[in-house]
This record gives sequence, structure tokens and C-alpha cells, in this order.
Amino acid sequence: MDFIRLDSADNVVTAASRLPAGHIVETIKTLQPIPSGHKIATAAIPLGGEIRKYAQLIGYASTDIPAGAHVHDHNVSFRNTEASYEFSTDLRPVDLISSEQQDSFMGFRRENGSIGTRNYIAIVTSVNCSATAARMIANAFTPEVLADYPNVDGVAAFVHGTGCGMAGDGDGFEALQRVMWGYARHPNHAGVLMVGLGCEMNQLDWLLEAYGLKQGPLFQTMNIQSVAGLKRTVEIGIEKVRAMLPLANKNTRSPCPAGALKVALQCGGSDAWSGITANPALGYACDLLAAQGGTGVLAETPEIYGAEHLLTRRAVNQETGEKLIKLIRWWEDYTARNKGNMDNNPSPGNKKGGLTTILEKSLGAAAKGGTTPLTGVYKYAEPVTASGFTFMDSPGYDPASVTGQIAGGCTLVCFTTGRGSAFGSKPAPTIKIATNSEMAARMSEDMDIDAGSILNGGCSVEEKGREIYQMFLDVASGKTSKSEQQGLGDYEFVPWQIGAVM
Repeated sequence: MDFIRLDSADNVVTAASRLPAGHIVETIKTLQPIPSGHKIATAAIPLGGEIRKYAQLIGYASTDIPAGAHVHDHNVSFRNTEASYEFSTDLRPVDLISSEQQDSFMGFRRENGSIGTRNYIAIVTSVNCSATAARMIANAFTPEVLADYPNVDGVAAFVHGTGCGMAGDGDGFEALQRVMWGYARHPNHAGVLMVGLGCEMNQLDWLLEAYGLKQGPLFQTMNIQSVAGLKRTVEIGIEKVRAMLPLANKNTRSPCPAGALKVALQCGGSDAWSGITANPALGYACDLLAAQGGTGVLAETPEIYGAEHLLTRRAVNQETGEKLIKLIRWWEDYTARNKGNMDNNPSPGNKKGGLTTILEKSLGAAAKGGTTPLTGVYKYAEPVTASGFTFMDSPGYDPASVTGQIAGGCTLVCFTTGRGSAFGSKPAPTIKIATNSEMAARMSEDMDIDAGSILNGGCSVEEKGREIYQMFLDVASGKTSKSEQQGLGDYEFVPWQIGAVM
């Protein structure tokens, strides 16, 4: 097949390979060469006419578009959505698997009842000023040192560029505090050392008080100013982590229910195949996980823009759906007051891969959430407490988005990509899924699963979804993902900065 029609109501189809001018597509001829993954008009579309894909609006003709023409950003315009929302009109209840039949993985059971997929010691900073100290402490624990502690996956420093020069309350401050609390209490951490400077706006003592965190052998804090400078801080920090290692090493894997998994659903470097192969397959895997009582967490609010009306129909109640709409309105205002617009999200790589507007990208991105009810909508980095399919507010910038999902409790990350991504994360490992076989072969050391076989006719969305779900269980049990093998994750901790830097 040299083109793909997604719905009979669409007035565009997608080229499955590069097509020359004059190529017959349905009953029309292409008017110029069409790149693979790009759209072809199957009927004349007048100026201002709607362009439809997935049976949904993806943009408007900015000029008269004849049948057979290449349809892309040179002749397509964007407008903010004006959807009328329905609530709970597309609910497909989940048939939960009984506890006796539930799948399992080999995970780490924590004293507080949470279950992890990795066993790290974390060094978390309160402010950029303590970042160097944290990195120096973590760097002391080389593979040779950690060889004596086979049950410890590593010592990871989570450093960032904020924590001061910010308001002491409001959205930005609260989001950073939630991130720090989420990493301090993450199920994939056996021990935590928090390192601050001492005079910053984001005070460690405030975090401890606000979230009721208590210090002990596996949870400690320190400030550079209180321990007489950087050098002494690094020395004491190394001593503290060294004392944690034997305790962390006592943790061993044991059988845990698949329903304990929380999976961050992500995409980046997307192309036209994302919404046709990898994202629907990940959505099917999310449905399988929901049936086990597990949780899938979709994020990147700007990347569901134009598809949010499909999600409100799946909301378990109107209150949940309205939370999602409230996020959309916030983003419209946020981009407007910063002199941007919601269509700024598709990157040059996305567009080269055939995605024209944020509406088109969003319809494909939303497929990662499968078909089950939307059970919860959460603030950035807020603890995710509902099971099933959920949503977390975040920007579309992958490192910031995943940081929020991990802070919310995600113990795995599943990341689809069409252009190719070098993303990885700690302490939750990232599984990467290629949307097309050409890129999967070219970046074989980065991609865990090739969903391009769906396009090639080798397997169905459901078969690939089951493969992805099995990968959830395998990686959760300790199998290293490609991103872990390459050492990614030390620089992808990026808390979302909201508000003025002062």
C-alpha cells in the first residue's frame, strides 16, 4: 500500500512512501512529489475550508487546494479550537483481572507499601547553587565502588537550574516543592540525600515541614553554608551515601502485582506515523495495564490541544472533564500573554516528518491513552492516586514533562518517537518505541521496540500493544532498557519553571 486513509470522512490521505508527481492515489493524480508521511488532498479544498484527518479537524486551507496537492504548512492555517464539550459519553468500563489471575513482575517492596522497579540512592538539590556538590558526591560512586552492592542500581544526582530568584509562593514554587517531595519519596529510591545552599528561596526545612518528611538513616539533608563550604559538604555527603549503601543493598526483588505499575506515557520527535503505529499500540498496552489495576499517565497538555474533547467524553464524571478543560484554558492564556500561540509546539523535526499543526499532532498523541475511562486529572508533579488512564498537566518539553510524571509516582516511562530520540530518565527507566522501521534500524541501539511493523503489515496494533505491555513487565523486573544501557538519565531532570525569574 502506498498511501493510508484513516477515515472515510477525511479529505486527505497519508503517503506511505515517497510518491512521484502523477502517481495515482484513489482516483486522483499527485500534482507534485509527496514526501513519505505527508498528506495529499483527495478532493479540492477551498480557501478557508476544513482539513480533516482521523475524522477530526486539523486545520484550514490558507489557499485553494486542488485535489492531488501536497497538504502541509505552506497551505494550511491554524485557529484556536472552539469545541463544544461532552462529558462521560464514551465510557468503556475496564474488565479488571482478578487478583488470582493478575500478572506480576519482580519489584522492590518499600516499608510504606509502595513498589519500585529500580533501587537507587538519590541526591536531590534544592537550588542550582548546590548542583556541583551533588554531582561531586554522586561521581564518587563509580561502578567499581558499587560492584560491592549488586542490589543498588546507582547513585543519581538530580540537579536543576532554579530554586532561587523566584516567588516564595504561587504556581512555580508549589510545582518545584511537589517535584522535590515526589523524588524524595519515590518508590525507586532506597535512600535520599537532599543538598541545599542555605539562603535560597526554596528552603529544605520548609519542604520537610510541609510534607512531614522525617530524617533517618536512609533520608538525610544538609546545607553547604551550615557545614562550612563546598569541599566539606562533598566529603560529608560521600560519608552519608556510603553509610546508606549497605542498607539499600538489603532490598531485593520479589513478585509484585502488575497493578502496582505507574507508566508515564510520552512521545517526542514525532512524525506522521506516531498516531498510526506506536501511539495506538502504546494505547492498547495502557488498556491492558488498566485491566490489571495499573496506571497510565498521559501528560504534555499543549499536545492534546484539539483532542481534549475526545478525552472529556471519556472522563468518569463531569468534574474530571472540567479539570482538563480548565488546563486547556490556562494554556491558551499562558501562551497569549507570552505573545505565543498554541500551534507553536510542532518542532521543525515534527513538520519534516509530516505533522502540520498542533491539532494533527494532538490527535495522534492522545492515542497513547488507549480507550479506557479518564479517571483523574492532576497538577504538574502531583501524586497520582487513581488507577487506570489518567492525565497530568505539563509542558510538551519532554524532560520537564517526564520529571513531573516521575515526581507523581511513575516507575516506568514509555516514549514513542518517529524522528528518533536520545531521551532517558532516572530513577524510572525509559522504554523507547520507534514509529517506523527505517528509523528503528538506523537507531537500533536506542530503540527498544519497532512499531513500524504495523505499517509494513507484519503485525496488528493489538499484537504490538501486547509486546509493549510485556516489555513493561520485563523492564520493571530489572531488564535494562536501551536508554539505560547508554547511560541516559543524569541530565534529564528538568523541573518546569513557571513564573517570573527575579
